[in-house]
Amino acid sequence: MKDVQSENDIKISIRHLYKIFGARPQEALEQVKNGMGKTELQEKHGHVLGLNDINVDVPSGKTTVIMGLSGSGKSTLIRHLNRLIEPTAGEVWVDGENILEYNDKQLRKLRKVQMSMVFQKFALFPHRTVLQNAGLAPSVEGERERKYADEARKWLDRVGLEGQGDQYPHQLSGGMQQRVGIARALTSNSDIMLMDEAFSALDPLIRTDMQNLLIELQNELQKTVVFITHDLDEALKLADHLVILKDGFVVQQGEPQHILLNPADPYIEDFVSDINRARVLRVRSVMERTTKPLAETAGDIDHDDTLESVIALSEGDTTLSYRVIKDGAPVGLLNMRKLVRALVPSEQSDDPDSARRSG
Repeated sequence: MKDVQSENDIKISIRHLYKIFGARPQEALEQVKNGMGKTELQEKHGHVLGLNDINVDVPSGKTTVIMGLSGSGKSTLIRHLNRLIEPTAGEVWVDGENILEYNDKQLRKLRKVQMSMVFQKFALFPHRTVLQNAGLAPSVEGERERKYADEARKWLDRVGLEGQGDQYPHQLSGGMQQRVGIARALTSNSDIMLMDEAFSALDPLIRTDMQNLLIELQNELQKTVVFITHDLDEALKLADHLVILKDGFVVQQGEPQHILLNPADPYIEDFVSDINRARVLRVRSVMERTTKPLAETAGDIDHDDTLESVIALSEGDTTLSYRVIKDGAPVGLLNMRKLVRALVPSEQSDDPDSARRSG
């Protein structure tokens, strides 16, 4: 596999995936494989390049965020994972099986049992109660409400909708409706949750609440989540594994902290240039790794603390150093001067004058 993870750690493996929209996609595919890009393909051949040789491993039990601007191919990609869209070429492996070889019966099982989907526009049935919407998956399987009610109610309670089961969607706010969508996905008991711009229609404060809820649920349940967004702040907050698309191809993918500190392309540099790095970067990404006994330090900090919290703790004193702790054991040392250097974007940090100005 591409990553250091073993095959058992990979839930979904996407290999050489192409999608071309148009009347003669196979002919256009040859042009793409010969190096033709999205703009030229549309101008010369009237075909739209949706996905261009996508290779991504989605780790099991983690949140993979696929992000990019409008037209980058992110929503097209997620719809290939449950074959709502058929590819022009390539493979999609789920639990070791290529789902592009599935027949209709196997596909129905995939969509009902293995995967659930949370949509941007909620996609609730207006004539069903909140409880009935949450219990949609068992209902489709033929279960009566009295049989699935306890399970659906458990997840409604878990997402903060206790006592709302008899309401109808129009009686709920947008944030509450999206909570129903998440409860519905959880009631289905699927291993994989696909979330397509699930929070982008929500007001900023409600959106933050929903992000925090997803993080809390993930810490508890460890589902395999594939989350689509165009918002980098949201991506960096949620992602264990981040995939950034542009014009249908993967520009960079990996651990979000690594991408932020090591942008591999000018496009990525532009993306991350306006990010509040102190709020996003974690101690573990900039610390010096060591388990040796340390000389006097200003105190202990956790490896997953944000740099912003360490700056507040130090009150801006750049002469201090902190011992870094993970699960109760020392794992490293963070010097405040190194922290300050990490806050300078890479193209500036190579300039010694800019480093002096920032520190």
